[in-house]
Amino acid sequence: MGDMGKGSGMKRLLLGAGMIAALTNMSGAAAAPAKPVPYWASLSHDEARMRVGPSLDYPSNWVYQRRDLPVKVVQVLGLWRKVEDPDGAQGWMHVRLLSDTATAIVTAAQAPMHEGASETSRTLFRAKKGVVGRISSCSSGWCAFDVKGQKGFVKASDVWGATSG
Repeated sequence: MGDMGKGSGMKRLLLGAGMIAALTNMSGAAAAPAKPVPYWASLSHDEARMRVGPSLDYPSNWVYQRRDLPVKVVQVLGLWRKVEDPDGAQGWMHVRLLSDTATAIVTAAQAPMHEGASETSRTLFRAKKGVVGRISSCSSGWCAFDVKGQKGFVKASDVWGATSG
């Protein structure tokens, strides 16, 4: 009976190890993106490092200090995303540094922020190049744009970011 008990313990140990391995594999599958690339994301932290490869072992090629900066995800590898920034630089970021919050950055010298989604609507203020804001919706070439509580409509052609979808 002593030998049978030892064998049962070994089987339980192997079964437990198998279950852990299966759960580990499932968590990797759950981390896979639900949407096809490319797609828009934004920086979720005040500081985020872009790396030359998909691991903490790779050096940083850029350090961003701008929460909500829009990035385009162009490739997915496990928990890492290859992203492109507004200037076209590409590198890898860990998924925890990214958010699904729809944002955009002004690329025009000045982007008039209108009261409504039309050229003829009143201009509320002008956003300078480099201003980052949140996008709530886009339609017919116009986007609802919120810059730290100042809201208006901006031409989609005046910004880079989550202007589609």
